Amino acid sequence: MTVSLKKILIANRGEIACRVIKTAKTMGIATVAVYSDADRDALHVKMADEAVHIGPAPSNQSYNVIDNIIAAIRESGADAVHPGYGFLSENPVFAAALEKEGVAFIGPPVGAIEAMGDKITSKKLAAEAGVSTVPGHMGLIADADEAVKISDEIGYPVMIKASAGGGGKGMRIAWNADEAREGFQSSKNEAKNAFGDDRIFIEKFVTEPRHIEIQVLGDKHGNCLYLGERECSIQRRNQKVIEEAPSPFLDEATRKAMGEQAVALAKAVGYHSAGTVEFIVDGRQNKFYFLEMNTRLQVEHPVTELVTGLDLVEQMIRVAAGEALSFGQDDVELKGWAIETRLYAEDPYRNFLPSIGRLTRYRPPQEGRYPDGSVVRNDTGVTEGGEISMYYDPMIAKLCTHAPDRASAIDAMSDALDNFEVEGIGHNLPFLSAVMRQERFRAGRLTTAYIAEEFPDGFAGVEPDDHAARMLAAIAALINYRVQDRAAHISGTIDNHRRSVGADWVVTLAGHAFTLTIAAGSIATVTFADGKTTSVAGDWQPGMSHARFEVDGRPVGIKVDLKGPAIRLRWRGMDVTARVRSPHVAALAKLMPHKMPPDTSKMLLCPMPGVITALSVATGDTVEAGQALATVEAMKMENILRAERRGVVKAVAVETGQSLAVDEMIMEFE
Repeated sequence: MTVSLKKILIANRGEIACRVIKTAKTMGIATVAVYSDADRDALHVKMADEAVHIGPAPSNQSYNVIDNIIAAIRESGADAVHPGYGFLSENPVFAAALEKEGVAFIGPPVGAIEAMGDKITSKKLAAEAGVSTVPGHMGLIADADEAVKISDEIGYPVMIKASAGGGGKGMRIAWNADEAREGFQSSKNEAKNAFGDDRIFIEKFVTEPRHIEIQVLGDKHGNCLYLGERECSIQRRNQKVIEEAPSPFLDEATRKAMGEQAVALAKAVGYHSAGTVEFIVDGRQNKFYFLEMNTRLQVEHPVTELVTGLDLVEQMIRVAAGEALSFGQDDVELKGWAIETRLYAEDPYRNFLPSIGRLTRYRPPQEGRYPDGSVVRNDTGVTEGGEISMYYDPMIAKLCTHAPDRASAIDAMSDALDNFEVEGIGHNLPFLSAVMRQERFRAGRLTTAYIAEEFPDGFAGVEPDDHAARMLAAIAALINYRVQDRAAHISGTIDNHRRSVGADWVVTLAGHAFTLTIAAGSIATVTFADGKTTSVAGDWQPGMSHARFEVDGRPVGIKVDLKGPAIRLRWRGMDVTARVRSPHVAALAKLMPHKMPPDTSKMLLCPMPGVITALSVATGDTVEAGQALATVEAMKMENILRAERRGVVKAVAVETGQSLAVDEMIMEFE
């Protein structure tokens, strides 16, 4: 069934713009992309039927400028706009401007955006609608002193939040008065830069909470229903990392209660289109509290689509065109389990700091249904050779899997992550793989503090146990054999001087050493010194950066990189360098000295590409452990760099406003 809308302009970029374009095309609706200088060659520009340039790279000069979007609408003749998420998606002034222009807004009414977009107002309305809310101070806060006073009254810990916030911006947790004072100012600064609105409020921080949200969908005819929940508890710096539907925590009674409250709130503000009501759920008492309502399509909407079979973008378009929902609450059925992992351009080995650069390799796993019944979906807005810019959000892709049950969905995700190749930038694929292996995650024991609790010292990769090390050693032995065998069969060698490839080798990796013998063939047999054997087969040939092996009959996807004589193998969060040597060379290698890394203990190095926005100390100052030294802004987030120990500043090498690369020196200590 066709709709009355003929041409949709997507007032966004990246993967969400590509996502909207896909559905519009299946509905036979023309699409218009908008792009900044930085996105001239972006994927969403190539996918759309036409594209309009809207300004320089910074979003506050392009994607966030209402006049620029309106001009693009007039130029293209679009009769509807989908805002995606972020940017202008929850800006009531933008929605009102479209209404004045006579253009359909594929989203909720202006009044609902205004009511729910302000977190202070939304909490008051939620309480009036009978929705359970978190204790807190809903009024505006004038300064840091008042913030401390209010925090003291509520009781620590407290959450300091931007009224117009979202995506983790302008949000801090304070455990004492000093953190409340500092967090208030940082939240205020971030909120002003990200949203142009520096209003702040404070509420009680619920310990051991789960973050569970309800997807709602309403039309312009008074129909409103909920489409189940999404578990979004695994977060880092208040930014969601892994989501799933349904939640492993909720029972049917709680799901129904949360869903009905979400619908009650939506109806109270005359909501139509897709929206999400977020709750904090007390994992101990099974109580839930209203957090906020997002009056837009959520980043994590694919997991809801996978378990309901609905296309939420299509539903939004049909609602905007005036159609009534074609199904009711009783028709909504959750089938199977879906997991989403967000692939970010951030380095997990550097405390997840942003990474920018060119994607020298970008090969997602194959999408679609697999023989075991699982489904892989990858929502992305980048291509190989594309640039990850410092101007926008660091998310590269959203990898999703769906299977009949949670365990199968997790296994499918592990395999999909193994088969996802990303090179050229720092990224969190190893971290995501590591989480999929954790017993606590597989058991569903989740809270919003999961990452902090499971990785208190940060992420340093996964160390292979003896079983994994043996498997990787066997694979390394097969790779080495094929490299050696290929070299032995190079044409043009002297007659009767062809060398043979030996069978006895010593493989060292990640602190493990294995003496083994390999019997090559279509299926190689690796025999270890203790008599244990492993069969290995695979399609790897020299030059391949990814290969599928079968180890004792089990399929394994491995990323392979030859570094001279060394073999780098990456699998399930492990990143090991294997060295395969003959017994004689292995004995000599033990005698070689180890090269020590350079001493940088007396330097403060820039941990990410960014701009110095503040210098808190000067040459000659004495600093204490934990003291703020400098602030670096990257990808719309402020990062305060602190002293690791007491010392005296010998020299400051940079100035405020200066752009730095990774590991550039900021200051030196005596």
